[in-house]
Amino acid sequence: MAGSESARLQMTPVPLPEQLREAEREAIMPTYARAEVAFARGVGSRLFDYAGNEYLDFLAGIAVANTGHCHPRVVGAAREQLGRLMHVSNLFYTEPQVELACALARSSLGGKVFLCNSGAEANEAAIKLARKARAHGEIVVLEGAFHGRTLGALSATPQESKQAPFAPLLPGIAVVAPSADAITAAVSDRTAAVLLEPIQGESGVHVIDDEVLVAARAACDRHGAALIFDEVQCGMGRTGTLWAYQQTPVTPDAITTAKALGGGLPIGALIAGERLADVFAPGEHATTFGGGPVICAAALAALSVIDDQELLEGVRALGELLRAGLAALPGVEAVRGRGLMLGAELAVDAREIVRRALLEQRLVINATGPTTLRLTPPLIIDEADVRSALERIGALLGA
Repeated sequence: MAGSESARLQMTPVPLPEQLREAEREAIMPTYARAEVAFARGVGSRLFDYAGNEYLDFLAGIAVANTGHCHPRVVGAAREQLGRLMHVSNLFYTEPQVELACALARSSLGGKVFLCNSGAEANEAAIKLARKARAHGEIVVLEGAFHGRTLGALSATPQESKQAPFAPLLPGIAVVAPSADAITAAVSDRTAAVLLEPIQGESGVHVIDDEVLVAARAACDRHGAALIFDEVQCGMGRTGTLWAYQQTPVTPDAITTAKALGGGLPIGALIAGERLADVFAPGEHATTFGGGPVICAAALAALSVIDDQELLEGVRALGELLRAGLAALPGVEAVRGRGLMLGAELAVDAREIVRRALLEQRLVINATGPTTLRLTPPLIIDEADVRSALERIGALLGA
């Protein structure tokens, strides 16, 4: 690392102002364990605190800022729409909503789209869609899954620490191991859907084997159940194709997306292929804010930035560079994932590495568990960003 760069990174970080910390304690419910940094602005792959210190962002707001922070096309589209029309509800037509739904359908499964506000809401809609298609049917999910924190999505998230405080949960959820045999045995004529993440993000970036996906597709076809892919985190270019399923041998009946779809603004979508496109009738599912014109204008811009072959090829190439670099660092025992969605398994405390990365190296990453680093940088990063991130992590691991 160059001397000037090393000196800059070793500067003592500016402590979080006590008045901000105290105001947060008084006004905000204690649902987050926050890091001791307050960010004031972001551009591209960089974040800046209130003292003007620059941070390299390899988290992207947890796979949200795929277009980078404040991408000019996203900001411009939202700003223009803000001055024209902000909200009229879903009782009326708006052009950005229809355009976005058409673009999402064309880019994936065809069929039709339900627009909402988040990934959890998209998964709630998917569960309801499957249950409408097969009344009282079971939803089969995989061990280690994470589908959201609203009650239905939480019921499909078999993690004891997250579920236990909120029992009883939604009935009719079957949890199986991520194996072909387990899925084949679990799916029956009583199954409404198999809901799974092609790459499990929150449990540590675990890629589900193709043979498991093929078995799920075959079992659903055999019993008339729906196969639904949760691409909330792994979709929108994160793995090097626009949708993660496009790198598998399987096409699902529906996919859910959110996180990066709005370019940093909140939006979610359920995209249903032809088989499920017309299951819902008017009044059976709804949202007040979902599909609003400002958010849809921003999402259209974000989609246009990401659905670019040169960018997606870069995601795949930079992902391989990052994977190889991580694997070569001391204390890294394994690297999992695809594209720019990677998890590095460490022989040391990953949470301590995350804390030190932020405060000592001005690198933003996070941990999904005691020993797993998660790296989900903006997709617009370049080779220099990857090498800089590797140098900063390496400095913490003793490279």
